[in-house]
Amino acid sequence: MISTIVSYRLASNDIDKSIERVSSQATVSREVEYYLENIGNVKTVDDLVDDYKLFSFAMKAFGLEDMTYGKAFMKKVLEEGVDADDSFANSLSDKRYAEFAKTFNFVAFGEATTSFTKTQQGVVDKYLRQTLEEQAGDENEGVRLALYFERKAETIDDFYQVLADPALSKVVRTILGLPDSIAYADIDKQVEMFADRLDIETLGDPDKLEKLLDRFAAMWDATNSQEQALSGVASLFGNGPQSGISEDLLLQIAQMKR
Repeated sequence: MISTIVSYRLASNDIDKSIERVSSQATVSREVEYYLENIGNVKTVDDLVDDYKLFSFAMKAFGLEDMTYGKAFMKKVLEEGVDADDSFANSLSDKRYAEFAKTFNFVAFGEATTSFTKTQQGVVDKYLRQTLEEQAGDENEGVRLALYFERKAETIDDFYQVLADPALSKVVRTILGLPDSIAYADIDKQVEMFADRLDIETLGDPDKLEKLLDRFAAMWDATNSQEQALSGVASLFGNGPQSGISEDLLLQIAQMKR
């Protein structure tokens, strides 16, 4: 089996070519074609969530595929927008929801929302990157985690953001050689453990980030068999049993954070 570091570098060193290979796949090409042909017809929040193919495409683009079933939850995200600091999306610790609402900003732009490049080709670009990462994970979930962390690193401002994302926190724990059991510790304690061992500014330096991900890849291969990796990491991206959280419970959790 090819090592995680070799597979990761093959995908990462020429990311454009890797994405081009994904986009040429027949199934992916059909999904992209449908999205680009129809997204401009979407004028309201209801139009978006009621078209399953469009909605699921957009949700996958933002890494929210596991929440495609949560129409009421996502309608609340979209209907409140992101302009108000206390909006529903802004109250959630997972910033992907705010990013989704910012892209599909029906509150600010109304019927013109889907006419912009960011809601058309911009969403397609995100979808292709997500698909690349998922397909890499079919072979080696360590590669998927590394590609995901590489993409998200520049958006990370603090370790609370890391802890809000199970996949990001898994990568950091692996880099630092910390056991998964610390995920049950007090949040502030976890932040302290991370901060004592890793300078958050490192994530914004491409050279230092590369070294961190090389370390992650080596640690991943040292501690995970392929069978363990494939069975355990999918849940970090919301595709496993732990993602089966009810829509009502998600709403309650979000309201508690306000």
